[in-house]
Amino acid sequence: MYAVTSKDGTKIAYDKVGQGPALILVAGAFSYRKFPGQVQLANLLSEQFTVYNYDRRGRGDSGDTQPYAITREIEDLQAMIDEAGGSAYVWGLSSGAVLALQAAASGVNITKLALHEPPFVVDPADRIVPTHFFGHVSELIADNRRAEAIKYFMTKGMGAPSFVIGMMRLMPGVWSKLLAVAHTLPYDAALLDGYMDGKPLPANSWSEVKIPTLVLEGTESPASLRHGAQALAGMLPHAQLLSKKGLGHTKQLNTKIISSELRAFFNENF
Repeated sequence: MYAVTSKDGTKIAYDKVGQGPALILVAGAFSYRKFPGQVQLANLLSEQFTVYNYDRRGRGDSGDTQPYAITREIEDLQAMIDEAGGSAYVWGLSSGAVLALQAAASGVNITKLALHEPPFVVDPADRIVPTHFFGHVSELIADNRRAEAIKYFMTKGMGAPSFVIGMMRLMPGVWSKLLAVAHTLPYDAALLDGYMDGKPLPANSWSEVKIPTLVLEGTESPASLRHGAQALAGMLPHAQLLSKKGLGHTKQLNTKIISSELRAFFNENF
């Protein structure tokens, strides 16, 4: 394990593997650097890249200086990029994709950006989250009702059937790991606040993001994720949309397919 200090003094833990251009992985909700899918993806990509797989603040071995702000998470990613040599490729998954996008828009030195199914809900016909989603998640965590927060976030935010929660409680080691990172769910909800209400993405929201960008979506994914990915790819100046079976993220990550597509994109000359 390595660690870097973010601008506000928070320790950000990370693992580093491989050789080649720097590539930073930004995890989504519930995930952390030791999550099996993250580890597998990092190892597969390490054949061609120096992969930095870090714990977002509040998770794993990273610190959690309060109060939280999206700006602090952007500074964490900036610290990782500085540690990697001052510039890097970045892949973000789900809410991590939104964080990576916000960082790129703020001027963080990302040379190429891969955004994997950011959970934007842009079609009113798709399943939208409750209007009080962010506030309710925050209230549950403030009251230390972590189990309720997990269920609410997964069912109302991610659209998981209720029975899935019961299954996770019975799977050895799974529920305890979810409880360990549940207090960071308001951070993910904050990143998504205002982008899951079934309305079009605000015009020119990220027009500053002029770097080569790949938006990934799985053809097996829920319609809301696919519509969100398509809308984002259509509004970024230099983005391409990749639609392919096996790129979905609502179940187990297909790290072989994902790593293959990421290698092709990050090695492509523009």
